[in-house]
Amino acid sequence: MANDFSLRSGTEHGHRTSTRDLSRKWDYARLRRGVFGTAAFLVVWWVAASTQPTYLLPSPLEVGGALWGELASGALFVHLGQSLLHYLPGVALGVTAGGALGIAMGWWGRLDDVLTPVVRVLRPIPPLAWIVFAIIWFGLGHTGAAFIVFIGAFWITFYNAYSGVENSSRELLEVATNLGIDSEYRLIRRVVIPDATPELLTGIRTSVGQCWMMVVAAELFGAPGVGYEIITSANNLAMERSVAYMLAISAVFLASDWGVRRLEARLLRWQP
Repeated sequence: MANDFSLRSGTEHGHRTSTRDLSRKWDYARLRRGVFGTAAFLVVWWVAASTQPTYLLPSPLEVGGALWGELASGALFVHLGQSLLHYLPGVALGVTAGGALGIAMGWWGRLDDVLTPVVRVLRPIPPLAWIVFAIIWFGLGHTGAAFIVFIGAFWITFYNAYSGVENSSRELLEVATNLGIDSEYRLIRRVVIPDATPELLTGIRTSVGQCWMMVVAAELFGAPGVGYEIITSANNLAMERSVAYMLAISAVFLASDWGVRRLEARLLRWQP
C-alpha cells in the first residue's frame, strides 16, 4: 500500500510538474511572439515615418520625445485628471443605474413589459448622438462629458445585467425556495445577483474600456481633457503630441482593464 501510494503520489506530482512546465513554456512562447510583433510594428512605423513629414506621420522617436516632455512637465497628469473628472462619475453612475434597472427588468416581468418598448427605442441611439443635448443641457464641461459616458456605461451594463438575471438557473431558485428563502428580496440578494455576477462583471469590464472612447469623443467637442489635447495638437500640426496622448489613453485603458480583470478573478473564485 505504501509503495502504491508513493508511486501514485510521484506520478501525480510529475504530472503537475510537467503541466506547470508546459504552461511556462507556452507563456514564454507567447511572450516571444508578442515581443517580435511589437518590434516588427515599430520597424514598419519607423520606415513609414521616414518617408513622410512629421505633421503627417511622426516617428516613434518623436512620439517618445513628446510623451516624455508631457510627463516631465506634468501636463499629461493634469489632462488625464481632467478626463477622469467626467470619466469616473459617468462610469460609476452608468454602471450602477444600468445594473439596477437590468436586474429589476430581468426579475419583474410586469416592469419588463412596461419598459421594453422604451428600451427598444432608446437603445439603438449611439451615446455620441446625445452630444448636442449634453452641450445644451450642461455646457462644454465635465458634466456634459460625464453625461455621454453615463449613457454608454448604462446600456452596456443594463443588457449584461438583464441577460444574467433572465438566464438565472431555475433549479437554483427552486432549491433556494425549498431551503426556506421565501422573501423575494432575499432571493434576489442571495441567489439571483450572485448567479448573474459573471455576466454583470463582463458588462462592467466592457463599460470601463468602451467609455474611454466616449470620453475622447466628448472632449473633441471642447470638454477639457486628453481628447481635447489630441484635437488641439492636431490643429497645430503637432502630430507627435497627438499620438503621445493617444498612447497615454491606451496605457490608462490597459491599466483599468487589468484592474477589473483582477477584481473579476477575485469575485469569481468560487467558479470551477
